[in-house]
Amino acid sequence: SISLSLLLSFPHSLLLSFSLSLYSFPPPLRKQSPACGSSRYGLALLSSLGFFVVYSLRVNLSVAMVDMLNSTRPATGNHSSSICPAHTDPARPTRHHPAGVYSWDSETQGWILGSFFYGYILTQVPGGYLSGRYGPKWLLGFGVLSTVVFTLLTPTAADLGPGYLIGVRVLEGIGEGVTFPSMYAMWAAWAPPLERSRLLTISYIGAQLGTVISLPLSGEICFYLDWTYVFYVFGAVGLVWFVLWAFLAFDTPDSHPRISEQERLYITSSLKNELSTSGRIPWRAILTSGPLWAIVVAHFSYNWTFYTLLTLLPTYMNDVLGFSIQQNGLLSALPYLGCAVMAVLSGQLADYLRETCLYRTVTVRKCFSIVGMIGPAVFLVAAGYTGCNYVLAVTFLTVSSALGGVSASGFNINHLDIAPSYAGILLGITNTFATIPGMVGPVIARALTKQNTIEEWQSVFYIAAAINLFGAAFYALMGRGAVQPWAVHAAAHGD
Repeated sequence: SISLSLLLSFPHSLLLSFSLSLYSFPPPLRKQSPACGSSRYGLALLSSLGFFVVYSLRVNLSVAMVDMLNSTRPATGNHSSSICPAHTDPARPTRHHPAGVYSWDSETQGWILGSFFYGYILTQVPGGYLSGRYGPKWLLGFGVLSTVVFTLLTPTAADLGPGYLIGVRVLEGIGEGVTFPSMYAMWAAWAPPLERSRLLTISYIGAQLGTVISLPLSGEICFYLDWTYVFYVFGAVGLVWFVLWAFLAFDTPDSHPRISEQERLYITSSLKNELSTSGRIPWRAILTSGPLWAIVVAHFSYNWTFYTLLTLLPTYMNDVLGFSIQQNGLLSALPYLGCAVMAVLSGQLADYLRETCLYRTVTVRKCFSIVGMIGPAVFLVAAGYTGCNYVLAVTFLTVSSALGGVSASGFNINHLDIAPSYAGILLGITNTFATIPGMVGPVIARALTKQNTIEEWQSVFYIAAAINLFGAAFYALMGRGAVQPWAVHAAAHGD
């Protein structure tokens, strides 16, 4: 009878152990600090504005380029060769402030648009290392400031010649390359473990909003003023942000002169068992870490779709769906608006599942990554089969990008889970690989769409979807959610 009872209880025991594996035991109780009016959420809002500036400076050239070229097309013919019927433009006032235009061929345009990423990829790992060694505040601040300065010099560089403009864009990329690694290093000291998803999604929503606002706004600035003001307006916003950052941001809670004692103790006590006490960087352990390479693959895969859409969605709207450049500015921004909204909502849900429902961090990160990568793949492929139903096409593309925002609480912040002390360096490594799709993805996509047929664009969407699916599967297999033993001195944590 004993053997029989053991046998009958085995399935229930197995189910119980599987269920328990999804959860974690409650963390030690700490006196939490209110979020409203706190220094850590103030930092989240200020850094969000910073990433708004960063992405505005990154994408504004793609819109201004339309006005910078010496086009021989008729005024109403900017979508005359589209596959689908053209959409009529609303009446617009006459332009009074045309700026200089240039006769650059398509190859030169490609080099100008892609040159930013050749500088951006150079400072990812150095940015992570330097922010950990010298502090992230001023590295991030001067990185953005240098990008602002070179943005303000863009019209002058364009007048001097394409080589000068390419050089300026490379320098912009070098300055901007330190921003994300620096901010990750900063959050390693500021974000309590159970608030990471909320704080980081608030912080990085600025990148999506920068894209959402700068795309249509740049088009309007070009029309009512001229293309040079695109760089002057966003450059001026960047200067204002730098002043705010210089006076309001601080490297750590301990160095903040206005933080409450309750909040400072709450943050430092929540992180005391997660930060390394060793000054030596364990490079060998970092580079051979399976969980890190899981993030690398996921980040690379996600960015393939992200950068393909970021650079080519206006082209698809114009060449296939028949929207003019004035019309598709707002339509091209819709997917990124959806992404921003979902990123914030997913951050709230992720931390609720971890803090209140006691789900394990690794479970939350993997589930959110799978939804945020497989979902976009499905709707991206579906968008290629909508034909000339532009309402359905725009809807599917928006849903695809919006679901991608869920991954903001998945692999995107997993660096802080597995090695908070080296989060800046880890982000530099993963972002180095994740920048490659921005350099080669659009080139491959344009090579596949020479005739701009729907079938060719379906191939582009299939490739992006397949890469996304592979990244999701690899991360689901190799991803981890706890601090790795090599990342904290004399401490080993379970998964």
